[in-house]
Amino acid sequence: MKQLSMHGHKSSVFDEGNGPPLLFVHGFPLDHTMWRDQLAEFAGAYRVIAPDLRGFGSSEVGDQAVTMEQFADDLAAILDALGVTEPVTLIGLSMGGYVAWQFLRNYRERLRALVLCDTRAAADSPEVAENRLKVAETVLADGTEALARAMVPKLFAQQTIRTRPAVVDAVRNVILQANPRGVAAAQRAMAARFDATGILKAIDVPTLMIVGEDDVISPPDEMRQIAEAIPGSRLVVIPDAGHMSPLENPAAFNSALSEFLTTVERR
Repeated sequence: MKQLSMHGHKSSVFDEGNGPPLLFVHGFPLDHTMWRDQLAEFAGAYRVIAPDLRGFGSSEVGDQAVTMEQFADDLAAILDALGVTEPVTLIGLSMGGYVAWQFLRNYRERLRALVLCDTRAAADSPEVAENRLKVAETVLADGTEALARAMVPKLFAQQTIRTRPAVVDAVRNVILQANPRGVAAAQRAMAARFDATGILKAIDVPTLMIVGEDDVISPPDEMRQIAEAIPGSRLVVIPDAGHMSPLENPAAFNSALSEFLTTVERR
């Protein structure tokens, strides 16, 4: 992991391999380790870059207000610090997808392609946004144990919970170790994020949508609607997986990503 100083905080970034750059952006409230199977798979042919977003993993929260725009600015600053000048393929899951929408909005010239995994385009309803703010206060007061207890059953398909307890436990431990300040800041940022449904038809980079067939947080039908709204986009449904499709069925996920990257390289 490389340690970079930017925007008033220190950022921790995995950076390995050579070739076209792939930028992996993790979900909430996780860190870059959720991409472990993809980093190992693609580092041989690509430059794989996977930061811990500010407030998560080994990255500091900093003193600036956290927003989706700030996360996107951080990604651009990371690419600058690493000397990445060519456009990247951004692969974002869940909250990483929210950051991807913002990155597309502000840094279109730095994108070669988009891969949106188990995410949503619509903004939160008032009720969901209000609940995020309540969770933020609870986490600040009591830590992340209750959050882990509530989230883990929703993140995974029941088959994963039954047959791959080590994967489930690893994610649970990441949540338990997460910085409460970072978690609360990200909850507030997600509650205030913009509605990306209005920009879907104007997206002009190659785009792939990936979703676990048992995802209850961003269901396949919802992601299919997003894919249908983006010109030239396609949706791949990953079997035997819930919201954490890259971890639950890495072979199928990596196959879908590899096929897409091959088509992007041919353009």
